[in-house]
Amino acid sequence: MAEAEALRQQADTVRRLKQEKASPEEIAVQVAKLLEMKAAICPEEGKQKFVLKTPKGTRDYSPKQMAIREKVFSIIINCFKRHGAETIDTPVFELKETLTGKYGEDSKLIYDLKDQGGELLSLRYDLTVPFARYLAMNKISNIKRYHIAKVYRRDNPAMTRGRYREFYQCDFDIAGQYDPMIPDAECLKIVHEILSALQLGDFLIKVNDRRILDGMFAVCGVPDSKFRTICSTVDKLDKMSWEDVKSEMIGEKGLSPEVADCIGEYVRLQGGLSLIEELLQDPKLSQNKLAREGLGDMKLLFEYLILFGISAQISFDLSLARGLDYYTGVIYEAVLIQPQNDHKEESVGVGSVAGGGRYDGLVGMFDPKGRKVPCVGVSIGIERIFSIMEQKAEASEEKIRTTETQVLVASAQKKLLEERLKLVSELWDSGIKAEMLYKKNPKLLNQLQYCEETGIPLVAILGEQELRDGMVKLRDVATREEVDICRGKLVEEIKRRTCLSERAS
Repeated sequence: MAEAEALRQQADTVRRLKQEKASPEEIAVQVAKLLEMKAAICPEEGKQKFVLKTPKGTRDYSPKQMAIREKVFSIIINCFKRHGAETIDTPVFELKETLTGKYGEDSKLIYDLKDQGGELLSLRYDLTVPFARYLAMNKISNIKRYHIAKVYRRDNPAMTRGRYREFYQCDFDIAGQYDPMIPDAECLKIVHEILSALQLGDFLIKVNDRRILDGMFAVCGVPDSKFRTICSTVDKLDKMSWEDVKSEMIGEKGLSPEVADCIGEYVRLQGGLSLIEELLQDPKLSQNKLAREGLGDMKLLFEYLILFGISAQISFDLSLARGLDYYTGVIYEAVLIQPQNDHKEESVGVGSVAGGGRYDGLVGMFDPKGRKVPCVGVSIGIERIFSIMEQKAEASEEKIRTTETQVLVASAQKKLLEERLKLVSELWDSGIKAEMLYKKNPKLLNQLQYCEETGIPLVAILGEQELRDGMVKLRDVATREEVDICRGKLVEEIKRRTCLSERAS
């Protein structure tokens, strides 16, 4: 086992050196070392041995991790359903041409598949483009849908921060022609409800509008042809300092220092309704038609958010860009925040946990007649949320149940296997989640220990006396209290106790 782990670490070292473009000599030394280690582990010629590992950027999930996931999924799905959404599913791979040209600079992260029978295919990069293709193909002009499924990105994974090459996305979208900002406000309300229910800590939802960004670029003197690429650079402001972003704009994207400085004046601004009012009076921005439209809608959005009672967690932030090409209007991103230290300094973000926006032109790209279907949606950053929930569970040392078993059917004496089988079958047929140990004559102590280890709250104990009297001894595992229950009333009693326990938790 230690050898396999050492081999895995050496393979990771070689990969890291290649990514960092280390010198060929250094890489060759480490590759030679890797081959030596492989030869030591696999001395028999002709018999192939390999390291058992998951592919880079993927992982397995234990029952405990899956229990946390299912709880998170349940909270999110309940919220989506509360808002009237229905669900769909789409293939895990799409025609390559469906995905091409929709993701800006991130298109290089799409996984292409080898030619399979004449069709060039790619693994889906997100759930939004397949949704737009689905709407266009089926001529659907309005739907409120959610979709939870895996997507794939050829990214450099940072698995400790919840970044993978294979991961789940949880999307909620409203498609259709509606009055301005009402669906957009509901999407933000959904993000607020989910993050509040998950109890991850303090959060902030940043909002902006692509039209405001484009208007800002125009009044600052950015050429039209560079809007999208500069947008991708501005999108890096949550990870890079303004100085680094500015040098990329000038050095790599070819902007003049004056234009970059003008952008810098705007992207530092954040606030609420008062900032929107101020920008509506801005001598430069107010002269731009796109920016004026965006600011007008942003003002309306904030009025609705105030009515929803969530405006305290929303910030109008001109640095928010979101790099995807298909956004056309409002864009938003939720980040968790934590106090930097005890000196009441500014809070810092610990990563995006949701994002989305309006994309009115995407369906039209797929429709033969260019018919547009306005859409707005949000994607919950489920993997990062899972990482945070797992860390919290480990830190609290809270015992997490991985099954939902309500009762274990046990026997106090030998030769009662047939009676246990009969009773457990009766319970299953009545909708009770029940188990029994797969031994003919298990010891009672072993059966009780199994309940304590797995968190099963109740034990239905059969003995010769109970069978003669038509009774079952029902034991509460936590309190060790035992009561004799008439066999005909056992199901009702288990349901009553389970219901009380669920209310208490």
